[in-house]
Amino acid sequence: MKQVRPKKNLGQHFLTDLGIAKRIADTVDACPDLPVLEVGPGMGVMTQYLVEKPRPLKVVEIDRESVAYLNEHFPKLRENILGEDFLRMDLTKVFDGKQFVLTGNYPYDISSQIFFKMLDNRNLIPCCTGMIQREVALRMASEPGNKAYGILSVLTQAWYDVDYLFTVDETVFNPPPKVKSAVIRMTRNSVEHLGCDEQLFKRVVKTVFNQRRKMLRVSLRQLLPNLSTIDSPLTQHEMMTKRPEQLTIPQFVELTNLVEKELCVRTQ
Repeated sequence: MKQVRPKKNLGQHFLTDLGIAKRIADTVDACPDLPVLEVGPGMGVMTQYLVEKPRPLKVVEIDRESVAYLNEHFPKLRENILGEDFLRMDLTKVFDGKQFVLTGNYPYDISSQIFFKMLDNRNLIPCCTGMIQREVALRMASEPGNKAYGILSVLTQAWYDVDYLFTVDETVFNPPPKVKSAVIRMTRNSVEHLGCDEQLFKRVVKTVFNQRRKMLRVSLRQLLPNLSTIDSPLTQHEMMTKRPEQLTIPQFVELTNLVEKELCVRTQ
């Protein structure tokens, strides 16, 4: 069977450097003994190294041409090649409710959506590794006070320890992307509960970062109209003069609790 043609509408950039492919595949060894789910295997450049590991492996691929290629070249994996859309999958059914490692050379245009799905299934995924756009990797690993620190940084680091492993040059892909890539590893931390309403936490984080150049006393008006006209523990808090990139995750938790109290007062 001829090689698969990269499809622009699927954001496909096939890795051609076998050394890098093996390095990425080996990142799953940080969580030994767990089964592995690879997203977007394409022609199996990483799969060929993952399948050698002594653990269950499944791959999910939305591209029918790639699925046919994988079925032909990886006959032992045939029953574990899932021709589905990862974003629509019920991850509890992949390994019968068991935990697994998520990995892949993730399509740039949906990488953030993939990680948000990971966060929604964090109890199933204690470890996630793979390659993404370098800019996104820097955001995910960024600390407070940096320009890259944002929504993805806070929501990911609330539940995972993020390690930026190495940068990958654009010349090792077909076709070459216009940006550099990076390999990251996310390992589930010990946090079981944030100590606040988790849905409101996400709303607060997204709201203030959508106006990241403004102080919180301004950006929070999206959630709390007329905020500047009231006197409350929230409006008097020192955080109100800060911008969102200056807040740590514990401070976002504290802010969420203050916002929740203010919302409760307004509904009474």
